Amino acid sequence: SIPFSSPICAQQTGSNSEHTAAPEMEKLAHALVGDWNNVETMKPSERFPHGAERRGISHCGLDTGGTTLVCQGTSDGSAGKLDHLIVIWWDKDAKLYGFFVCFKDWGSGCEVRGTAHWEGDIFVNDYTENVNGKPTKMRDSFVDIAANSHALIAAVETTDGKMKTLITTESTRR
Repeated sequence: SIPFSSPICAQQTGSNSEHTAAPEMEKLAHALVGDWNNVETMKPSERFPHGAERRGISHCGLDTGGTTLVCQGTSDGSAGKLDHLIVIWWDKDAKLYGFFVCFKDWGSGCEVRGTAHWEGDIFVNDYTENVNGKPTKMRDSFVDIAANSHALIAAVETTDGKMKTLITTESTRR
C-alpha cells in the first residue's frame, strides 16, 4: 500500500463520498486514484510494424460510495486517438476484482474484461482476446506503483507460454 496524507473517502468522485471504501477498494485507490499524465509506447507488432505511441491524461477516483474505481482518459499520437473508461469493483463472493472497459479507438467497444487481483504489489488484470481466430491469454499489470507514478504493462501469451510485452504505459501524477 502507498500511504497518502488525505483519507480515501475525500478522494471519491461521486456524490456518495461520505462512505468509506471497502479495504480491497482502499488498497486499489491508494495505487490509482488521482490525475495522471500518460505516455503509452507500443512495441513493434502486426498493427504497429515500427512501434507507436500516445500521450494523454487520465483521472481515476472512487465512486458509488467507495465500491467502484472509475478511470477515464484520452490520448493521441502515432498509434491514433484513444478515449477510455475503466470501472473496477470488488466481487466479495468471487474474492476477485471485476474489470469493465470501454475503448474508442480502432473499433473497440465496451466489455467485461476478465478479472483482476493483487500479486504482491502488482495489480493484475487477466483476460482473453481473440488473436488470429483463437482465444489468447492477455495480462495487464500495474507495476512500479509509487505515490506519484506507476506503469501499466499489457502483455500477450506466446506459443511457448511466456508473456510478451505489447504496450507499456508510464503514468505520472499531474
